[in-house]
Amino acid sequence: MGNEMVIDQKVLNDCLNDITRALLQADVEFKLVRHMQTNIKQVINLDHLAAGHDKRKIIHQATFDELCRMLDPGKPSFVPKKGKTSVVLLVGLQGCGETTTCTKYAHYHQKRGWKPALVCADTFRAGAFDQLKQNATKAKIPFHGRISKGVERCKKENYDLIIVDMSGWHKQEAALFEEMRQVYEATQPDLVIFVMDSSIGQAAFDQAQAFKQIVSVGAVIVTKMDGHAKGGGALSA
Repeated sequence: MGNEMVIDQKVLNDCLNDITRALLQADVEFKLVRHMQTNIKQVINLDHLAAGHDKRKIIHQATFDELCRMLDPGKPSFVPKKGKTSVVLLVGLQGCGETTTCTKYAHYHQKRGWKPALVCADTFRAGAFDQLKQNATKAKIPFHGRISKGVERCKKENYDLIIVDMSGWHKQEAALFEEMRQVYEATQPDLVIFVMDSSIGQAAFDQAQAFKQIVSVGAVIVTKMDGHAKGGGALSA
């Protein structure tokens, strides 16, 4: 827009097309991008703007507001409180880095004064408990291998952040979702976090939606951002 002398509808369309192209190349879902473009056009009416208005600034602000709206769930996210026991369940597909993320999440809060503990709910994948045990030992975080007993024991021992590592699956299958529902009912988590591999791109929306239909997902963690340039799946999820 900086090179244009007159800001008219054609300039606005060209600008929005550039933004659309950039978002699609970054793997943001098509419907989401189209919805964003429609909303911006509804907000900006160049023909009815009075003389003297900075059209560049208005287009810039409208675009910025719409991008922010895409990430705004409309309500605050759950925040654990020190001294009060909170159960956080992490779910995701196999290979998304879920078990590692559990330890990172625990370590992050441990450094900030929380008393976290890890519980392994992965009953399918071979070596799942061993991986969690290895990570937890390295980070000096207590861990348990049984779901309901582990959660109850952690509550009795006054841990204020109990992080449950749910089993990953190689694809969306009924068996995974049924097990996930059982773990959800057994642990009654305060927060469910969907762990997502950044490289899945366009599939992010469908995956996030599938998980949310089974359990009440309240947050998303995107992994492997350092190995993939396209992070648009985060917006879609």
